[in-house]
Amino acid sequence: MTEEKKKGLWQRARAAGLGGLGIAFVLGIIFWGGFNTAMEWTNTEKFCISCHEMEVNVYSEYRQTTHYQNRTGVRATCPDCHVPKEWGPKMVRKIYASNELWHHFLGTVDTPEKFAAKRMKLAENEWRRMKKNDSRECRNCHSFEYFDYSAQGRRSNQAHQKAIVDNKTCIDCHKGIAHSLPPIAQEIGAEREGVAPEVFHPPGTRQQ
Repeated sequence: MTEEKKKGLWQRARAAGLGGLGIAFVLGIIFWGGFNTAMEWTNTEKFCISCHEMEVNVYSEYRQTTHYQNRTGVRATCPDCHVPKEWGPKMVRKIYASNELWHHFLGTVDTPEKFAAKRMKLAENEWRRMKKNDSRECRNCHSFEYFDYSAQGRRSNQAHQKAIVDNKTCIDCHKGIAHSLPPIAQEIGAEREGVAPEVFHPPGTRQQ
């Protein structure tokens, strides 16, 4: 083979290689764009309540709380509380969430009665997750460091400062802050149906 032919082959191979890299780059952008779009779509409240069991149960409860409507107009949606913002933890959470989709199609909690029977287990799973990650999603909006303790009520002021000393996390005290509680004992937090009666506080003594 002459030098001229070798040079021609090398140039064509180089061009093909560059073309292949260009195509791979474009396909990569398309794939990443599609993947990211799908991830963001599944990270919306509209997607979360597209399941009937979510809309009529936990979403209905959440709409009655201060996280849905309040004097400041700041609203925490489903993914704000249940999906991490960091990419790695978000991917892990999405993988675990695929199990929830599986049970949706199985109809595991597709009636109020089925949901009520599973409420404790579902709540414990989420409490365990939040305990393990130090209530990471709560801390996206709330931080001990930025509390104005002088503006808090005496009871909440003392509780929050004691929580710092005791190394507690948000979910230790604020179960049931956005959804009805299963029958458990809890020292503080909003009164909700299902809370053990013996832990209720007289009117005017509960944290606001």
